Amino acid sequence: MPRSALTGTRIRARRNLRGLRQAELAREVGVSASYLNLIEHNRRKVGPELLAALAQALGISTDALSEDDDGRLIEAARAAALRSGADLSELERIDEFTGRYPGWAKVLADTQGRVERLERIVDQLNDRMTHDPYMGEALHEIISAVTSVQSTATILNDAREIEPDWQARFHHNILQDSARLAEGAVALVNYLDAGKTDEAGLAAPQEEVEAWLAARGFHLPELESGAISPEMLVARQVELSSQASRQLAIQWLHRFRRDSLALPLDGLAQAMKERGFAPDQLALDFGVPFDQLLRRIALLPADMMEKLSLDLPGLVICDSSGTLMFRRAIDGFALPRFGGACPLWPLYQAMLRPATPLRTPLVTAGRLGRRFLTYAYAAPTGPVTFEAPVTLQSTMLILPEPHPPAELGPPLMVGASCRTCARPDCAARREPSILMSVA
Repeated sequence: MPRSALTGTRIRARRNLRGLRQAELAREVGVSASYLNLIEHNRRKVGPELLAALAQALGISTDALSEDDDGRLIEAARAAALRSGADLSELERIDEFTGRYPGWAKVLADTQGRVERLERIVDQLNDRMTHDPYMGEALHEIISAVTSVQSTATILNDAREIEPDWQARFHHNILQDSARLAEGAVALVNYLDAGKTDEAGLAAPQEEVEAWLAARGFHLPELESGAISPEMLVARQVELSSQASRQLAIQWLHRFRRDSLALPLDGLAQAMKERGFAPDQLALDFGVPFDQLLRRIALLPADMMEKLSLDLPGLVICDSSGTLMFRRAIDGFALPRFGGACPLWPLYQAMLRPATPLRTPLVTAGRLGRRFLTYAYAAPTGPVTFEAPVTLQSTMLILPEPHPPAELGPPLMVGASCRTCARPDCAARREPSILMSVA
């Protein structure tokens, strides 16, 4: 049943909530009871004037009768049915369920949303415990400093006579190693404390940069105008606490600056109004690489995206190893914190066909089963020569798209990573999921 046919179902549900009989409501709006019965069973369309009269009689807005104010209710109900193994023939009536029982549908959607958030937290905490490079390096640094101090102290304690020069060297070594130990311990404590304020905390310079950009809406108008250099901008940011994070930020800002010069805001906005969302044609019009256009679109200001009637997108970039180098999260599409992600992502498939743009509809394998449309492109990052191996960088733009174009075929089911994907029959699975026991 199409959503537009739910108006009658909503009218019937609202009438029952108010305790009105069909004949009473029909008399109040000036139609026959039999005609209202046909409307409530979605066998007759409702004109604007009658719809307004019905809404007034029921004490609600016309939008509450004519539109599904929250499409996620239907998606949540569908995902719950697919996950629970329910009779799939009932999926034909999901629209009817959400229209007739909007309160229960909202409860179901909220529950599914909470489960999705918990799954994301499980994923992040598991990554943090097992694949956190920062914690591993910090602990290794502390152990190394402790071992060095212990070795030097043992020499000083066991040796009966030590020349003054050597004794001074040993004392100096102890001082340096103890300072290194203190700095490493403080850094580790600060890192663990940071984790208490967020789902999993910041673990690496890359995450510091991403968090800093996220706080600014992933857009930097001062760089658009050329009013300040990337180095000057980064120097003022206390959120970028480490030298590594500042260097990464400067690299990213220089790239942002190049992208903004090649694709000016006003010109790109006008082109998108005229052409619509057509990345391949826009890249040709501006004479830029496809991945540059994807990055630019992903980092456009929110008000511009709103004017273009586009949802805020997600963005992921990886290198030839498959490691994620940059992430802009998008609601409903979980991104792993470290290492690689689902090998079925078009992000990785694009590296099998460099310089070939891919457009692929996806559906997530989680409980909510969200739908997206992705654009991916991989290209060499340096010169292509016989003397050195070719390195690739792949970029994927992620857009929420409940109804992708039919010509693209059915959506591809993907996960975030094998560790938190409960899909048991995936040919690309590389390790068991921690969710298998609760699937």
